[in-house]
Amino acid sequence: MSTNPRYSVVAPIYNEEGNIQVLYDRISAVMDSTGESWELVCVNDGSRDRSVELITELSVKDPRVKLVNFARNFGHQIAVTAGLHHTSGDAAVIIDADLQDPPELILEMIERWKAGYQVVYAVREERKGEGWFKLLTAKLFYRLIYRITDVSIPLDTGDFRLMDRRVVNALNAMKEHNRFIRGMTSWVGFKQVGVKYVRQERFAGETKYPLKKMVRFAMDAITGFSYFPLQVMVYVSFVMGLLAVLAIPIIALLRVILGYQFLGGQVTNIVLLLLVSSFQLFFLFMMGQYVARIYDETRGRPLYVVANTVGFEQAAQAPAASIAASSSPPGQE
Repeated sequence: MSTNPRYSVVAPIYNEEGNIQVLYDRISAVMDSTGESWELVCVNDGSRDRSVELITELSVKDPRVKLVNFARNFGHQIAVTAGLHHTSGDAAVIIDADLQDPPELILEMIERWKAGYQVVYAVREERKGEGWFKLLTAKLFYRLIYRITDVSIPLDTGDFRLMDRRVVNALNAMKEHNRFIRGMTSWVGFKQVGVKYVRQERFAGETKYPLKKMVRFAMDAITGFSYFPLQVMVYVSFVMGLLAVLAIPIIALLRVILGYQFLGGQVTNIVLLLLVSSFQLFFLFMMGQYVARIYDETRGRPLYVVANTVGFEQAAQAPAASIAASSSPPGQE
């Protein structure tokens, strides 16, 4: 049985055939320069292009390249989780395959890790190649999460980070369905530090996070690490009740002075009813989000289903399979 590698690099893959070879070339150049052993764990998240074929070819040429092939698309955060389940290095690095996050930064992360930090996360100082809407929504998202969540999640950070084996083991023990990796990493604690970098344009292909997925991702982050939406209902209800109490004598006085037809009688009631109903429906929606997540947890489904793996020793596959079968959470489309 071969010894475990020093470093494990996890790369979730979804229709990235134009990036895979360049990703491998840059990662292998960086990791070889360390003079220590490493592995690249690629998790195919239901790709419909030649991604699986290209990764398999690389694995034949370089046994350090390994593949976890999902039976279908389970979502980015689930793919990252599966990759962490299948790592065996003393430290694990999460990096996207689009090369917006430079593999060369891993060397600085390793230096910080060797200096005693258990988590080294990358902080986006600048984001190139992204439109104003994406930049604005990303900025608002990170600041909203920072203010309302129960854990301190660093601003302007993604999943690009290095984690010590103890941190990886802690994440692997967490069973929730709707996963927000950067929040979970902050929640487990340990000694953490950030390194700044400039995020580049995507090398090839299209973004895998359109607006719909961004909204769903934000909901997972908020409901997974904050009770603020539930708590704010109390305050809004109190304010609305206070306004209603104050409005009664004011409207009565104005009608006495200006006449009974002031504000149109039924029109006023309809407007107030619509206003109150809109708040009620919004609050019911937020409560439904929490209830839906409780339902996800109680179903006990596996987190993901692996169709096959490439490059893993037979002895190492059984623990990975048992983790996948027992860690619940269904993924996200």
